[in-house]
Amino acid sequence: MAVVTRLQGHLQAVYGNKMDQAKLASWAARLLAAMALPADAPLPPPHRNLWSEDDVALITYGDSVQSPDAAPLVTLRRFLNRYLKGLVSWVHILPFHPWTSDDGFAVLDYSSINEALGGWADISAIADDYWLMADLVLNHCSSRSAWFENFRRGEEPGANYFFVPPKGFDASRVVRPRTTPLLTPVVTAQGERQVWCTFSPDQVDFDFRNPGVVEEFLRIIRHFLDAGVRVFRLDAVAFLWKESGSPCISLPQTHELIRLFRTLIECAQADAIVITETNVPNTENLSYFGNANEAHGIYNFSLPPLLVHGLLAGTSRYLKEWMMRMPPAQDGTTYFNFLASHDGIGLRPVEGLLGEEELTTLINTLQAFGGLISSRHAEDGSAKPYEVNIALFDALGGTVAGADHLAIPRYLCAHAIMLGLEGVPAFYLNALVGTANDHQRVANTGHNRAINRHQWSFEALTEQLEDSRSSHHRVFTGLKRLIALRRKQPAFHPNATQFTLHLEDGFLGFWRQSADRRQSIFCIHNLACEPRNLMIASLNLIVTDPWYDLIAEIKIDPDASILELAPYQTVWITNRV
Repeated sequence: MAVVTRLQGHLQAVYGNKMDQAKLASWAARLLAAMALPADAPLPPPHRNLWSEDDVALITYGDSVQSPDAAPLVTLRRFLNRYLKGLVSWVHILPFHPWTSDDGFAVLDYSSINEALGGWADISAIADDYWLMADLVLNHCSSRSAWFENFRRGEEPGANYFFVPPKGFDASRVVRPRTTPLLTPVVTAQGERQVWCTFSPDQVDFDFRNPGVVEEFLRIIRHFLDAGVRVFRLDAVAFLWKESGSPCISLPQTHELIRLFRTLIECAQADAIVITETNVPNTENLSYFGNANEAHGIYNFSLPPLLVHGLLAGTSRYLKEWMMRMPPAQDGTTYFNFLASHDGIGLRPVEGLLGEEELTTLINTLQAFGGLISSRHAEDGSAKPYEVNIALFDALGGTVAGADHLAIPRYLCAHAIMLGLEGVPAFYLNALVGTANDHQRVANTGHNRAINRHQWSFEALTEQLEDSRSSHHRVFTGLKRLIALRRKQPAFHPNATQFTLHLEDGFLGFWRQSADRRQSIFCIHNLACEPRNLMIASLNLIVTDPWYDLIAEIKIDPDASILELAPYQTVWITNRV
């Protein structure tokens, strides 16, 4: 099938009877032109795994590491090549455009690089060394952008780019991620208009009922591809389409638009990857795989709160129940696993997975460790906790009983779990080096999320990473070793077989097997703050195979009765070294 046929099908599904055949053909031609694609461009074959066990991602702002003698993007590349070459393969640089708020997510101009960071040449230089991931901020842009100024004046481009709900629009069921007003009054050449703002009054929502908005974003995508971007993170994509009387989240038209973007992206660049950022309940999040025809990867949003809760409470019950219900990703799709990000630990993704008592315990414990709470409007209009803003290192500084001396073993255990799970693992830069809560940045900015957006000087970070007495050194050294081990194991391919083991509570165990079935790895983790004995018979190790713990570098006797695990110890028991 040629791309034009598939594209017309997407347009028909989104715009329905608003387009006759002539309009369909005209808009398909315009969208293909925006991507510089011929109508007869072939579609790539489906179900291709564009990743391997060798892939590990880093998430960072362009200015997370700074030096006085170079632009931040140049300094970032220097840091990457000095400390992470051969450890990470993907680099996700958070929004690098000029912006007005939300640390980059209120974009002024998608065609430019924030001058404070560097230029397009600096972006392309990083793309030469790493598989570059970038944000496509689809849902909204800055209220001070040129497009929105044109909207105010009634001029093109922009006059019809932003969503103004028509008279009688029923917004009573709208799901909100914030407590700010949904509609912002704006004075325009046509009089005052109420503009839809899902996130803040400075972030005005696009109107994807206008296919011209799709066309604009395809030009942006083409520019990104030409600059070397290969992984597209579709930011806040769940909110794209608005329908009266609906929750205005994850609607069918949104899913079809993702399919449209993916079709054109992979026709233009066969090895490009689309990842959806959908901070929603677990089942809803899984829907963004589609039938292996929407997102190549989805953010595994339930993992961080479930794992943090398990380690704080010393229980594997909820993690294990969730893992047993998670479907294996089809070939051509993968989970994007992470424990920390530039935002906070989301709470919506554990709706239905943690009970109210467990959720309250999690929130209270994290608050005791310095965490802050961000809220949203529930459907009944009440404020409801949406996420906990806290640095992961502080989040794992103790248990429900309080802070203790086991923070680093607990921290390494959390990441060992992530590294072993099905999917591509991703490390937020501040988590990779064990950065603590930045309360001063919160005070300076007035934003809760700033607590985990610390900016390092290159010199200070280098000093900490090379000082063996530093907690940053201990964290970074421990994580580097785990990453290096993971990258050598075929059983840790993102799509390798995974089964959850039925071990007693407090132990989390799962089994991975390589596609050729030659390697098995039993991943066992003690989530308790005291030593515990594991009955080796519970693993059913085949006695004719040699077994070896990759982490401790010791042989494992399958005929032995017990294996003693220290607090928060992980073992990766394999039959192939």
